[in-house]
Amino acid sequence: MTVHAAKHSGRRISLGRLIIGFFMVLLCLVILVPLLNLVAKSLCDPLLVSHMNGYQIWPEKFSIVHYQVILSTDSIWNAVGNSLIITLCGTALSVVLTCSAAYALTRPGLPGKKLLMFFFLAMMVLSAPILQWYLVMRGYKLINNRLSMILYGCVDVYNMILLMRFFEETPQAILEAARVDGAGDWTLLFRIFIPLNKVPIITIMLFYIVPKWNEYFASGVFLPAPEVRVLQCYLREFVVNNNSEALNKDIYAMFRDLNLSALQNATIVVSIIPLLCLYPTILKYFTSGVLTGGVKE
Repeated sequence: MTVHAAKHSGRRISLGRLIIGFFMVLLCLVILVPLLNLVAKSLCDPLLVSHMNGYQIWPEKFSIVHYQVILSTDSIWNAVGNSLIITLCGTALSVVLTCSAAYALTRPGLPGKKLLMFFFLAMMVLSAPILQWYLVMRGYKLINNRLSMILYGCVDVYNMILLMRFFEETPQAILEAARVDGAGDWTLLFRIFIPLNKVPIITIMLFYIVPKWNEYFASGVFLPAPEVRVLQCYLREFVVNNNSEALNKDIYAMFRDLNLSALQNATIVVSIIPLLCLYPTILKYFTSGVLTGGVKE
């Protein structure tokens, strides 16, 4: 009876896993096929792009002419540089401030802790609209300055609260031993809390990197000048508004039979390559963190 029940249970679990696997594969196809179609069009010969039907995922005739145009355009390299500066500097500042705030708010005996938490929760619910941000940036003369986007949304309260939960689980014995050895707050933060919470901090870092890289609305408000335009605003101008003047006219004249749609696809591919390269790099930290957390003494 027990053996029969176990076999029946095993068949039921296998069927459930089969259904879940089917839907996961289907979900992957829904996501990957349009992306592969976009890549295929960007790698297709300009004269044959119009012959590609539906969600075809292979080019009719391989050609990198569209990428030659995009990567030879000074304006896109300027936009990529601006996005990289804002993303790297903004993420570094956000992670340091978030870790510092999480550390301070998890220390016992902090004066006004409840009032501070109420303030942060109120700020999370009642976030300032873009107009107030613009007035502040204009008041500090930061319009058309990359620093405005580095400071914009610098600390996310949700990320801070998430990190606080991990900081609170840091073993007190380690902290007491460090205090006895004369460690101060900054030493505790950078020598104990951050190394012991590497995985959640990397997760928070990812939560900051993606919005910083993809932000275009606030960037369009704070950085309207062409020399400080970020990549997402460049994409909006070229891909959404079909403004081919964003390309260098001399380079554009070199290829008279270019397909504008394929050029737009190539630009989109170029914009997502940094994030695609980032995920495999960060994934090893997640894996090592899971393995470390799974070891019990």
